[in-house]
Amino acid sequence: MNTDRPIGIAGAGSIGCFVGGMLAASGRRVALLARPRVIQEIATSGLRVTNFDGSERTVPTDRLTLSDDPSIFSDAQMVLVTVKSADTGEMADLVARHAPSDAIVVSLQNGVGNVPLLRERLPGRSVLGGMVPFNVVALGDGRFHRSTSGDIVIARDAAGTSALSVPGLAVRATDDIDGVQWGKLIVNLNNALNALSNIPLRQQLAQRNWRRLLADQMAEGMVAVRAEGIAPVSPTPLPSSWMPPLLRLPDGLFEMLLGRTMKIDPEARSSMWEDLQRGRRTEIDYLQGVITAIADRRGLDAPLSRRVIQLIHQAEADGKGSPGLTPEQIRAA
Repeated sequence: MNTDRPIGIAGAGSIGCFVGGMLAASGRRVALLARPRVIQEIATSGLRVTNFDGSERTVPTDRLTLSDDPSIFSDAQMVLVTVKSADTGEMADLVARHAPSDAIVVSLQNGVGNVPLLRERLPGRSVLGGMVPFNVVALGDGRFHRSTSGDIVIARDAAGTSALSVPGLAVRATDDIDGVQWGKLIVNLNNALNALSNIPLRQQLAQRNWRRLLADQMAEGMVAVRAEGIAPVSPTPLPSSWMPPLLRLPDGLFEMLLGRTMKIDPEARSSMWEDLQRGRRTEIDYLQGVITAIADRRGLDAPLSRRVIQLIHQAEADGKGSPGLTPEQIRAA
């Protein structure tokens, strides 16, 4: 990979700032397209990326190109799209106008519909799917904290995009990015449950009633996905089909298993929880909403997904952050 041309981050929120910060800390040229609030934070404090393992890197602003003007992509070798799914079309149009035609575009977004939309809006360009398995929390003052483990996965390509790997940020290639993205969608069904719970992820997963609810949600999702003829690839070391029964294990057995497969900060929470707390639109329609859309097409029942969508939309409308529900309240809604 030619390191003389910058890597553009299209929509530098939590994931974008963390990934961009790790790349810049390793000497890569990085151009962050961000909102004025984020720009001001980083301009004042620098870009600080911290990790669940205790490691920390600070990138001075003079080592970044930082702007809310998409013309910063004018000489980009690659553009990593990290916006919310609802903003994909708008960002694609900006990339089309401002990035070189030979720039590789990589979607590092939740959901399964972003790559087709990017390809539709960016005809003739190289567009690759990707999957980010870990959570990043914006802690303010330019600090972005990775709170769970896992490697970024990107579709294999002739340009060797997996060469994005730098110390502390592993990127690996796959020949089945569609399966990987569908597997991540199944796992991401917990984003909404965690957002509704108002408790940290580790605390949530330590409670069997929450895990049973997640297991039922995942099982419902897998029925829908398989009805579409899709074989999801788990983003964890455990196959997707194993997850529901493992989630239903007694607390001690599950805790031992979790500790061997994933690292989670005690205070880690889902991005959807953060969206509710900040009064932002969530991605519920691109997660549970995908499951209910399949259910409608296939004549399936997806009652849990429908209830969760209703509860998240209600929390969005209320504008008071997480409602702090119990698993029983979610099931009874």
